[in-house]
Amino acid sequence: MRIILVAVLCLAALSGCGLIYKLDVQQGNLFDKETVDSLKTGMTKRQVLLVMGSPSVISPFDQDRWDYVSSIRRGRGKMESKDLTLYFENDALVKVEGDYFPEDADQLIKDARKFKRQYPDDKRPKEERPSQGGGDQRQG
Repeated sequence: MRIILVAVLCLAALSGCGLIYKLDVQQGNLFDKETVDSLKTGMTKRQVLLVMGSPSVISPFDQDRWDYVSSIRRGRGKMESKDLTLYFENDALVKVEGDYFPEDADQLIKDARKFKRQYPDDKRPKEERPSQGGGDQRQG
């Protein structure tokens, strides 16, 4: 009996250390190829903001450069980080450079949905989407 108790206590202690399971962690902006390809030179900052959402970084010293950063660590794997940089001149988009997770964006969104997160491009019927917790339930 004492051995079983010690074994259970050891397993409980080890599970808190993350030795048994490590969650996938994704941070930053998720983009699919279609979204990034929809950026066209000449778009205003407001138009880009509507398409891409808020950038991760806007330098206070260079308001004409927006950086969108995304990182993911799958389990105990190495952290992958991607950066998409947009350059503006006179409030118009002039250049897009960098990389992102074009091949993984759909998979990242599917993984995030496992944890009941929703994204604006969720094309499932409203009845099939997971309900959001909280008291403010809006119809629409």
